[in-house]
Amino acid sequence: MLSRSCLTVLAVVLSVVGTPARAMVCMEKSMTLDEVADAISAQKGCKSAMKLFQDCELTASGDVKLGAAVEKKCEADFMPNLNAAQKRAYQREMRVCDGKYRNKSGTMYLSFTAFCRAEVAQRYSQHALKAAGQKAR
Repeated sequence: MLSRSCLTVLAVVLSVVGTPARAMVCMEKSMTLDEVADAISAQKGCKSAMKLFQDCELTASGDVKLGAAVEKKCEADFMPNLNAAQKRAYQREMRVCDGKYRNKSGTMYLSFTAFCRAEVAQRYSQHALKAAGQKAR
């Protein structure tokens, strides 16, 4: 016969294995983290991608994936046109974000880092679009 502690461990393992992907409410519907990241990627431009990130933020480690989707969307506006010095400046600003909360514990600091990085990418996008005479999307 199994001991009570063995049954408890077995119950915990089975509950974790049988748990579906965590859902969140975003855009007034239940979505997985992957679905939200896909929705961010599908936005028309950087500005709307950032707005969706802000609307759907978790203030936890899941924001790293959402922020990365914003970065990628925004980088499409400026990255191909940056020269080597500008790319180094952009990377330096991203490293500042990475180091800002490095010594803090808790998943909310991962979220803060993700937002910092997304804001840097958004700022570069805005400057690039302004220089090209386009309105931020």
